Amino acid sequence: MTERNDITIYHNPHCSNSRGALALLRERGIEPRIVEYVKDPLTAAQLRALVAQVGTPVRELMRSKEDAYQQLGLGDASVGDEALIAAIAEHPKLLNRPIVVTPKGAALCRPPERVLDLL
Repeated sequence: MTERNDITIYHNPHCSNSRGALALLRERGIEPRIVEYVKDPLTAAQLRALVAQVGTPVRELMRSKEDAYQQLGLGDASVGDEALIAAIAEHPKLLNRPIVVTPKGAALCRPPERVLDLL
C-alpha cells in the first residue's frame, strides 16, 4: 500500500459511502490522508477552501436531513454561504461525505465509485 499525501479523503467511518470510497482507494493500493472531520472539525477557512476545490455551492455539500440543518433553518434560501460555512464549522456532521481531493480534482463521492473518476 502506497501512502499518498496528495490524496485526501474527508471521512466519517460511520458512513457506508465514506467507507466504500476509502475501500476503493485501498483496493487500488492507495492509502490516502484521512481527515475524520467530525472528530477534528474543519475551520471556516478550511471549509471555504474545500468548497472552492470541489467547485459546487456549499449548500450542495450539506446533509439536509441532519437535525441541526432543520433546527438552524438552513433550508431557507436566504441563508448565505458564510452562514452555511459557519454552521458546518459548528456542527461538522452537516458536511456531506466523503469528499475526496486528488491532483485531478475534488468531488463529493456519492456513490463511492465517483472516487475512481479522480484517480
